[in-house]
Amino acid sequence: MKSLKLHIIILILANCWFGVAQQLPQFTQYMYNTISINPAYAGSRETLSLVGLHRSQWAGLEGGPTTQTISIHSPLRNERVGIGFSFINDELGYENFTYFYGDFSYTLPLSEKTKLAFGLKAGFTQYTLDQSILDDPAVSNDPFFDDVSNRWSPNLGLGAFLHSDKWYVGLSAPRILNTDYNKGKRGAIDYVALERVSYYFTGGYVFNLDDSIKFKPAILLKATNGAPLSFDMTANFLFNEVFWIGASYRIDQSAEALGAITDFQVSKQIRLGYAYEYPISELRAYTSGTHEILFMYELFKSKRIKSPRYF
Repeated sequence: MKSLKLHIIILILANCWFGVAQQLPQFTQYMYNTISINPAYAGSRETLSLVGLHRSQWAGLEGGPTTQTISIHSPLRNERVGIGFSFINDELGYENFTYFYGDFSYTLPLSEKTKLAFGLKAGFTQYTLDQSILDDPAVSNDPFFDDVSNRWSPNLGLGAFLHSDKWYVGLSAPRILNTDYNKGKRGAIDYVALERVSYYFTGGYVFNLDDSIKFKPAILLKATNGAPLSFDMTANFLFNEVFWIGASYRIDQSAEALGAITDFQVSKQIRLGYAYEYPISELRAYTSGTHEILFMYELFKSKRIKSPRYF
């Protein structure tokens, strides 16, 4: 049984490494954690904003990905300047990526309601592989693992964010440096383990259906060198500025999934959210689905906020 489990993990790792880029984890509720992929988002909520997310992907599949992230950002006294910080812990079986990044943005007002922000992201990615898999006799002599190393690697990111109180579009590359996680040589098996550049396009719009109901569709398109395109689409309804409910659809290299999203504005400062995804690919035979929990806390309400924030 242990040998079978180990070989399953090896297959997962091999699928991630053989010519395929390591990518930032994605969330169903990505529209509330935009700073993790776009530094220009820093300060756009016009107050100090704290977001926490936990994602358990492919529940029931041993070694399935689990991800946690915490981000915080705020405008400074000069309202055109925003700063932020994001932490992501992403674990897949024996493999772990940890991201520590700071964010800086500068905003240009284009009109009374429209703003264009530019952002810079800088920080480190830590890559580790559980030593237990390297010590196991089943793989200790496997040349596939000869080039694997644990290390910290610096990186940079860039972004732009154009928005008003009703719509937004963003374009970003949160990591613009290629990082090689091999030890500088190639084993008997021809593979590359790289952190490659990913490009993100995001967009959304808020429609007023009547005085108490709003409709907000949003999209996220991700393109990574050496990997297939990834596409996320969500559609949410907001009732009485308190309760969100909607659906999502995702297609990427690992799976195709449908989901449901619900968020509740507990108070002016606190929002709680939950999302569920069910794979509609071959993975559905091995998992009960993906669960994601959101916590958002606006630490204070600033007088500079001129309208409700929907993204």
